[in-house]
This record gives sequence, structure tokens and C-alpha cells, in this order.
Amino acid sequence: MNTMRVGVIGVGHLGTFHAQQYKHVEGAMLVGVFDVDRTKAAAVASETGVRAYDSAEQLLADVDAVSVATATQSHFEVAKEALQRGKHVLVEKPLTATIPEARELVTLARLKKRKLQVGHIERFNAAILALEKYRLRPLFIESHRLAQFNPRGADVAVVLDLMIHDIDLILSLVKSPVERIDANGVAVVSSSVDIANARLQFQNGCVANVTASRISQNKMRKMRMFQQDAYISLDFAQGLAEVFRLLDEHDPSVQATMLLGKIDQGERKRVIVYEQPEVKEVNSLRHELELFVSSVRDDVDPPVTGEDGLQALEVAEEIMRKIESQRITVG
Repeated sequence: MNTMRVGVIGVGHLGTFHAQQYKHVEGAMLVGVFDVDRTKAAAVASETGVRAYDSAEQLLADVDAVSVATATQSHFEVAKEALQRGKHVLVEKPLTATIPEARELVTLARLKKRKLQVGHIERFNAAILALEKYRLRPLFIESHRLAQFNPRGADVAVVLDLMIHDIDLILSLVKSPVERIDANGVAVVSSSVDIANARLQFQNGCVANVTASRISQNKMRKMRMFQQDAYISLDFAQGLAEVFRLLDEHDPSVQATMLLGKIDQGERKRVIVYEQPEVKEVNSLRHELELFVSSVRDDVDPPVTGEDGLQALEVAEEIMRKIESQRITVG
């Protein structure tokens, strides 16, 4: 496949960005868009110079792959139709609204031998990409994802709207089964949970403390990781990574770092060094779409598989169950 014909179903806030960025992805040709809001679809089609289709079925007939950026509740229906028609699919996060739906999509993609990628865009944040040279083995993780209230995401709880970004990232970093989950959350301005905190304990001993809020005055997207001999700070909003490490004083890499202090206790003499890994300028969404196209072209697994999306959803659903049980107990 030299050029992959792609379409976008759902051109609201995120879908519009998908359509815009596909125009810059090598190996992809944006064929058209569809949205139940015909006016919105026509506007995005005009901007990107493609056709606004009258139905998703018509669009699917003309493409090899689609991005599904509809409301969460319709992810399953739209993605299932695309897979059944033999199309490769990128679904915005969360994969689906329910676990049975997600499992069915994963099974269908495998049966149809089609790529199913989930749009967990923080995997492609510059701060994360800057850590590629480091061996990450976190023992404790703390994340905060805070946002001002926006009705656009209030159709689902904040766990599925915001926290799931960090759930996916943490699962990809820890690479160990979750052993225990404790969680609390409350609804403040919407009918679903607007602020939540979860504590994840993994079989390998790692613990993650995850907080998400969509009713904060100031925005924040930060994560801190602690592991043997290292502390790593990530700011996703700024695309910034900072690394503090303990190195043997004779380690040759010490010369290329900023020395912060020495630890003379014990048999090993070690130094504390500070590094700010080089952050390459990257458009996270475009990079995500490029890797989706490459996975189809090279017949390799996408960077965030349907199985990854299912696993993140399973953890998110368990967090929601824990929160609900707490609300029932309090009530």
C-alpha cells in the first residue's frame, strides 16, 4: 500500500484536529469526513479541501482506514462497522464506553486482521519521548491532571475523560498486573464524578497515586516517578522532562551532567546529577497518526494497541466501581 486513503468520522473538537493533521502525514491521503452535524462536517471539509460525506457508510466505502472521534458512547458502533468492512481503525480514547464493547472490538480486529489503535496521545508527548534513552523501572508514581470545567467532556466521568491518560501511561511504564485499587471521587458540577483520586498497587511492588480533576482553577498535567537511584519529573503541558540520578563518582557520564552534590556514606561514593534530556519538537497528534499509518504500511502492531486501550479501560472501570461503592457507603 503506497498511499493509505483515510477518513475521519466525527469532526468535533478532536476530529477536526485529526482531519487537519492527516493532510501533513506522509503516506496518507485524507479522502473525506463525516459528522451527524452536517454544517460542522461541511466546514471542516472546506477547510481541508475534501468531501463531506452524507453518511459514515459512504465514507467507509472510499477509504482504507478511519479515525473515529465521535462521542464516547458511539465509539463501539462506529468502530465495529468500520472493522466489519475491513478498515483499519484509530479510535480516540477511551476505546469504548464499556468493557464488553472494548473486548468485542479487540476480538473483531484480530479476526479481520486489521489494525486497531487507541488515541492515548500522551504516549507521544515530547516529555515522554525524551526519556527513550533511560531504563525506566518506577517504584512510586504520582500524577496530577487538573483542568478547568468544560461541558464538552462532561458526558463521562473524569476518570474516563482525563485520568485514563495517566492510567494508560502508568500501565505502559510499570508493565506489571494491577494487584489492588483504592479510589475516591465526587460529582461537583455535573451528574458524574468531576474529581477523583486512585491508588494503584502493582504485583511488582510499584505504587501509583493518580489524581484527576476537571473543576480546577489552574491547569496541570504533571507526573513524578521515583525508582532505584533516580527521580524523574515530567510536565506534559510544557513537554519538559527533568531527571535526577545517583551515579558512581567515577561513572564517565558524570562529566556531561550538572553535579548537585555527593553522598560519601557507604562503600560506594556516589554523586547526585541533574539532567534535562533533549526534547525534540513534536506535534503529538501528527506523530500518533504517522505511527498509525506506519503500522498499517509495515504490518506491525500500532504503538497503542486495542489490548492496551482495553487494559486502561478495565482499570478505569474498577476505579469507578470503587468510587461508586464509597459513595453508596457515605450515602
